[in-house]
Amino acid sequence: MKATIYDIAKEAGVSIATVSKVLNGKGKISAETSKAIYAIMERLNYQPSVIATALTGKKTYTLGLLIPDISNPFFSEVARAIEDQGEHLGYSVIMCSTDNKDEKVERYISLLQQKQVDGIIIATGIDNKDIVEQLLAKGIPVVLLARDMPLIAVNTVVVDDYVGGCLAASHLIGLGHRKLAVIGEKDSVRSSRERIRGFRQTMEDHGIALQEGFLKTCDYKVADGKKKALELLQSEDSPSAIFACNDMLAVGALQAARAVGKKVPNDLSIVSFDNTLLSEVADPPLTTLAQPIEHMGKLVVNMIVEELHGSNKVKQRTVLRPELIIRGSTAAMIRS
Repeated sequence: MKATIYDIAKEAGVSIATVSKVLNGKGKISAETSKAIYAIMERLNYQPSVIATALTGKKTYTLGLLIPDISNPFFSEVARAIEDQGEHLGYSVIMCSTDNKDEKVERYISLLQQKQVDGIIIATGIDNKDIVEQLLAKGIPVVLLARDMPLIAVNTVVVDDYVGGCLAASHLIGLGHRKLAVIGEKDSVRSSRERIRGFRQTMEDHGIALQEGFLKTCDYKVADGKKKALELLQSEDSPSAIFACNDMLAVGALQAARAVGKKVPNDLSIVSFDNTLLSEVADPPLTTLAQPIEHMGKLVVNMIVEELHGSNKVKQRTVLRPELIIRGSTAAMIRS
């Protein structure tokens, strides 16, 4: 038989009102009492009725998360960070993979609204900005993660992709590389565009031009990165270094180098972006621009929870700086 709120109150020796206040995060309940009540709920496997809570207009303690693809290590690590922070604050997370398709975004948002989620975190590409505006008009807390909509007043957490591109170029130029190539995601992906823009600008600041054919764009997966890297490395005039705009593309470039007999970093240096687990386990480990994934996950959850409690009424756009992590995939240019 399922435990009820009455069972929890009886076991803890407190009133039903006290248990309710602990569940709803209201009232002045001592930390000791709250801890004891949570321990009893866990022991009795107590599950509050989300449907009943939603029907009364109260919070359901659930958040929706829209990501492009859970198989992408960056988004899987982001999802874990969000889930961990949500759990820490008493919230469950419903995750939806959209493949960056608006029709799937709309379908999942409709589902999340039916589930009466308290807020929605959007970490996926959306072409139709009306989708976000409609959510905001309904009073549903929304936070954008790794996505930007400058013309809409919405809480946003992004990394400075432009600066990341600058840091990648500066690192390679500092190692003596001049024949630099870039593999980025499609032009519709704003983060990739900004990384490329920063990389190109830094090259120009050093009097280096990005050679024709040395900029390749594709989908975000390993196979796509390998295909484009092969095009670069099999040409008569191949680059000495490649900047890949995410870890998956960089791993593809590593595979391409191996396929054509080039050693990394002796024959070819590779810089990546994201600093997921993939960059650490690659052979050699990837020099990469680290996004503070755990911090980003905490920030977006905190923003929604603060808005739900009425303590965050001003929309914020938080821009975090990426950090260059130097590993074994880059080395000084060897001049013949």
